Amino acid sequence: MDFLQNHIEALIFCSPTAIKIKDLQSCLTEMFEADVPEKDILGAVESLEAKYAAEEYSFELNHVAGGYQFLTKPAYQSSIGILLKQQSKRRLSTSALETLSIIAYKQPVTKGDLESIRGVNCDYSVQKLLEKGLVEIKGKSEAIGRPVLYGTSEKFMEYFGINNINELPTPKDFAQAENTIGEENDG
Repeated sequence: MDFLQNHIEALIFCSPTAIKIKDLQSCLTEMFEADVPEKDILGAVESLEAKYAAEEYSFELNHVAGGYQFLTKPAYQSSIGILLKQQSKRRLSTSALETLSIIAYKQPVTKGDLESIRGVNCDYSVQKLLEKGLVEIKGKSEAIGRPVLYGTSEKFMEYFGINNINELPTPKDFAQAENTIGEENDG
């Protein structure tokens, strides 16, 4: 039973929303290539609920929205609130993300190049990206006035979980299927 319980625990843990019993059963049936009885799944879920009810855990298994989800216990609400507040301060604005994406794909790039692509002043965005360590000065251009060249940093790679700038998605990765609604049928 521990084997099944461990798989159920992993599925609940990785699910971004509450996962229903039927979804757990579907995953487990496909994985084991055999039917997994609902009563066995419910038994494992009950064991997990009991396990995480212990005070040694900061989170618990909750039955919400018709499914199951790990949620932090109310006693830890204050510390989590502080973390979320601090993280929201570190989030990038839309303009900073646009500027960062241009730097990532066009590097090394000058502020003038950034502004001609975006069509707006980029001083604030570039400054914020430098402060966050996502962008760094790569040198000076040979162009008139020798403007500063910007490129991504090691922290950028870490932040986006890549090892090399070549791992960034290419425009074809964003292509969407063409809309076929309204096309005539050959039948």
